[in-house]
Amino acid sequence: MIKISVSMPQSYREATPEDLGERIAAAKSKLGKRLLILGHHYQMDEVMDFADARGDSFGLSRIAADRDDAEFVVFCGVHFMAESADILTTDEQCVLLPDLSAGCSMADMADIDQVETAWEQLSQVTDINRVLPITYMNSTAAIKAFVGKHGGVVCTSSNAKAVLQWALGEVNGVSRADKVLFFPDQHLGRNTAVELGYDLDAMSVWDPALELGGLNDASVKESTFLLWKGHCSVHQRFTVEQIAEVRSRFPQSVIVVHPECSHDVVLAADASGSTDAIIKFVEAQEPGSVIGIGTEVHLVKRLADQYPDKTIICLDSDVCPCVTMSRIDAPHLCWILEELVAGRVRNQITVDKDTAHWANVALQRMLEIV
Repeated sequence: MIKISVSMPQSYREATPEDLGERIAAAKSKLGKRLLILGHHYQMDEVMDFADARGDSFGLSRIAADRDDAEFVVFCGVHFMAESADILTTDEQCVLLPDLSAGCSMADMADIDQVETAWEQLSQVTDINRVLPITYMNSTAAIKAFVGKHGGVVCTSSNAKAVLQWALGEVNGVSRADKVLFFPDQHLGRNTAVELGYDLDAMSVWDPALELGGLNDASVKESTFLLWKGHCSVHQRFTVEQIAEVRSRFPQSVIVVHPECSHDVVLAADASGSTDAIIKFVEAQEPGSVIGIGTEVHLVKRLADQYPDKTIICLDSDVCPCVTMSRIDAPHLCWILEELVAGRVRNQITVDKDTAHWANVALQRMLEIV
């Protein structure tokens, strides 16, 4: 649940970057150890400059959970990340999202009503006890709770392979499940399943807008992977043609992309991996290397600044920021912090106890697997 707060005053929009920077620093100083600012890799520099920790969504939530001395956790990311942080932190900690409009289009592609309908429809044509629901971290707390209640698990882009191996693995000589319902990103599910050695004909796309996902009974029964028709609006922009263009300009270039990209793009790249894996890939390249990257542009630009001895470019020359992530900016961060200094909590993110319990079950299962 999101607690609706008042809007940020226009004066923050009118402040200069220099003024905002000074005020943010002053508010941080006054709040001291009571405050923890978390910055996702896709954030703008004007926000990341003040982050106490940087990372991916789950990594940052774990940091928040480990810092139980922080009374206020300001999550500079999007709403599902702040929800996860609230689930993993103590009741005494307060998680805030600087701008409530910072959502995630992918997470919104699988709402709880659609998932419950899909589960009911599946139960009519296959043994539902042999189906395991798996949700990507980029999903709402309600979806994570559904997964927890039905014996499933959450995954990240870095551990999806291990999670799928667990889901289809054996327990006392008997497979845990015959098939997986994977949501909300079809591309991560497909790319991971192929990495595990499954053929594309073992997968079907489930369209929640259609009866039985647009499939027939036979397709449901024969598919090992039912992939929810969802995607990332940023990573779907990358194409094989963009990779070919970079290689034409830089014949010695290497290409790394995120597994949220389409399967043909992942096949055409030299490597694919999570945000942290992309960072490590860049770190490992020799000075003078040319690296084309298929992921959010703020991270690409930050890596280019960090490694001036390497040529680092975004595959999409038209630029591809995560628009909703970019709604967290210096004005909103300054406003949230100055309100805390004044004793007012704005934009607190809270997850109800039952949802938090079952979502945490799914998260803890993931931690036990990896």
